[in-house]
Amino acid sequence: MSDKAPIKGSDLFIKALEKEGVEYIFAVPGEENLDLLESIRNSSIHLIVNRHEQAAGFMAATYGRLTGKVGVCLSTLGPGATNLMTAAAYAQLGAMPMLMISGQKPIKSSKQGLFQIIDTVDLMRPLTKYTRQINNANTIPAKLREAVRLATEERPGAVHLELPEDIASEMADSDTHIFEPSDARRPSASLKSLDQACKLIREAKHPLIMIGAGANRKRISKALIRFVESTGIPFFTTQMGKGVVDERHPRYLGSAALSDGDFVHCAIDHADLVVNVGHDVVEKPPFFMTPGGKRVIHVNFSPADVDPVYFPHLEVVGDVANSVEWLAEHCGSCESHDFDEFMRVKKSVEKHLTERVNDDRFPIIPQRIVADVRSVMPDDGIIALDNGMYKIWFARNYKAYDNNTVLLDNALASMGAGLPSAMAAAMLYPHQRIMAICGDGGFMMNSQELETAVRLKLNLVVMIINDNAYGMIKWKQKQDGFEIFGLDYGNPDFVRYAEAYGAQGHSVESAAELAPTLAKALEAGGVHVVSVPVDYSENDRVFNQELGDMTCSR
Repeated sequence: MSDKAPIKGSDLFIKALEKEGVEYIFAVPGEENLDLLESIRNSSIHLIVNRHEQAAGFMAATYGRLTGKVGVCLSTLGPGATNLMTAAAYAQLGAMPMLMISGQKPIKSSKQGLFQIIDTVDLMRPLTKYTRQINNANTIPAKLREAVRLATEERPGAVHLELPEDIASEMADSDTHIFEPSDARRPSASLKSLDQACKLIREAKHPLIMIGAGANRKRISKALIRFVESTGIPFFTTQMGKGVVDERHPRYLGSAALSDGDFVHCAIDHADLVVNVGHDVVEKPPFFMTPGGKRVIHVNFSPADVDPVYFPHLEVVGDVANSVEWLAEHCGSCESHDFDEFMRVKKSVEKHLTERVNDDRFPIIPQRIVADVRSVMPDDGIIALDNGMYKIWFARNYKAYDNNTVLLDNALASMGAGLPSAMAAAMLYPHQRIMAICGDGGFMMNSQELETAVRLKLNLVVMIINDNAYGMIKWKQKQDGFEIFGLDYGNPDFVRYAEAYGAQGHSVESAAELAPTLAKALEAGGVHVVSVPVDYSENDRVFNQELGDMTCSR
């Protein structure tokens, strides 16, 4: 018989989270969470109170993305839980380890009928790797350990646990065991597949490396630098693979921000073999495979999800860093490789990306905005992009110098994620320069989190690219031959709006003001909001006319 005293379910839950190394819980609590709140109060875990559950989820997911550990968020039942749904999809598609905890009315005896009650567990099922209701306090540690295991193992994603009010207050047996976190290691790829990969690389005449979202890890970054430099093979990235290898590298060809028809696609079309490192089909396709076309090697933690435009010829499945290190050591450079065309493409890309970066037009064109942001951000500075037309411009034109210094979402591509994502980065890295880059539409979807940022005393610059419209959809509407309709709106005075939350507001009134304003805001510390009017006329000139008329040399 145990001499330990029984432990309350909520205390057991929090002790299990502490055992997993959880540092923060991002939350909008409700009355069904009160026992859990009291347990958090008496723990080592920091409670971060948000102003909307979606933002809490975005912050938890970004914490998971940046650390590799599970990010945790908390909501009450009903509308609180449904507000987590977008963040669940964001983490699941983006492969970010996140645990959602939602409250529920008592399940053993409730006197409130179906008030606010929905089947949250089933609702979460399509969006998570694991979703369970806890119906007995004794099962808390096992369910929590399983949830964290699944959230963090490859491929990472979202998990959900529902903790009803009466289970949170229920006493667990005194001998209930809290499990140790797993120290399991990912298996290495088979020697046969690695040998075959080297054989294909040596046989190819124009091999090319593609770096995707799954490669955005520090160990993989170091291995990829060795692979590129030992073989001399040029590389390009997907949007979410930016920065894995410093994009100032002489073998960097560009980012496939579009699926086809861009300068970098001239290199992709020329390649007879593409080594895809960390590609995931949830990301918008960086290029389209065709039957009988170039060969593709899939190097990832898990097998390829085959779809009509992605069906690799060889799969190297296992720990990606180990696989790439092996390839770097064993493949070597080959005299038969011919990279001349790739280098010609690189020159064209570099020329294109420097055009109009000093253009003084006002409102400011995207090329100038991107160049000025790059000029004021240090090598380890982090930009977190919301979703809109500017995201394509930054993916193409902004060179990332280190992994996870460009946080963008090319999987769910949800508006409203930019500010919370930047806030999570600012919390984790208080001494680095952090900038959220949002359109006026995306910013207003979670703009209330400015209060959270100010309360947390974050060092954060929020740049709002302002066109008083849902600009990307407006551009698509025009492209497809429709009349412009239904996409314009008004905005608040963003300077006064920022000041109302206790932040500092700035309005850029000329192109020449942009870089100095951003630099001063970054240097000053605290929360700054910088409103930047944008001229999107370059969308049509570059993406329709210039790229539409482009021909690749053969």
